[in-house]
Amino acid sequence: MQKPVTLPKGKVAVLIPCYNEEVTIAKVVDDFRRELPDADIYVYDNNSSDRTGEIARAHGAIVRLEPRQGKGNVVRQMFRDIEADCYIMVDGDDTYPAESAAALCEPILSGAADMTVGDRLSNGTYAEENKRAFHGFGNDLVRSMIRWIYGYGFEDVMTGYRAFSRAFVKTFPVLSEGFQIETELSIHAVDRRWRILDVPIVYRDRPAGSESKLSTVSDGVKVILAIASLFKNYRPLKFFSLIALVLFVLGLVCGVPVIFEFMKTGLVPRFPTAILAVAFMFLCALSLATGLILDSLAKADRRQWELAVYREMRR
Repeated sequence: MQKPVTLPKGKVAVLIPCYNEEVTIAKVVDDFRRELPDADIYVYDNNSSDRTGEIARAHGAIVRLEPRQGKGNVVRQMFRDIEADCYIMVDGDDTYPAESAAALCEPILSGAADMTVGDRLSNGTYAEENKRAFHGFGNDLVRSMIRWIYGYGFEDVMTGYRAFSRAFVKTFPVLSEGFQIETELSIHAVDRRWRILDVPIVYRDRPAGSESKLSTVSDGVKVILAIASLFKNYRPLKFFSLIALVLFVLGLVCGVPVIFEFMKTGLVPRFPTAILAVAFMFLCALSLATGLILDSLAKADRRQWELAVYREMRR
């Protein structure tokens, strides 16, 4: 059972992106109203074909329509529209406990963290409750990739239950359109050195009649591609250095036999192989130069972003 948490003063906004969640949305809104009675509860209806918006409005939520399909598009609009001191984002499928909301918000309102993450994995409830094949494997894969690239080990990367500070929300550039948004939030928080805190929560699977909108394979591929794209944008020198290393090895594999043969005979009978080796080495140098140039641009962008955060925090 979640211990009672006394929240510091501050305006809290509950953000619930929804697509066809009429089975669960009433309970989600009621639960968060009970746990955070002073919070504004926003439900963004992403073109639902059922009564999600109508039900949410009847239970006291502020309902808005987001016509651009995809969770990333919904999050972008929510972050732009809503003003608060603490933003808590949760899915509308009733898989995350409202009882943990105060524990997620307290570090944000007290200034101890910029993003808190509802960790479903460390206490084992996700493995017990989740019935969807390969979701656990996908989460572990993404965690491992982020740890290898950025050196930070999230307990739960793909969770949809998080809280954010105002400065985080107002300076976060949403690039994703769909379910890659959780990965983007995690990578942005690590790369920009925001203060991150994992908060263990109890996870429960969807109730009967509620269906997941995730496709394990297609959405999983999109998440991995999103990680690669963000890796290129945030850490271009490391990204292009790895490509340069691969090209360098290929150049050696092609070129070393040709060099040895020339040293023995004074001839280059495999001329096409020699040209291929030179091409690989040229591309290796080009990749390194690209990484160095883009790294300079990324550092300049980081400086501008740091100034934008400073201005936001002074407001």
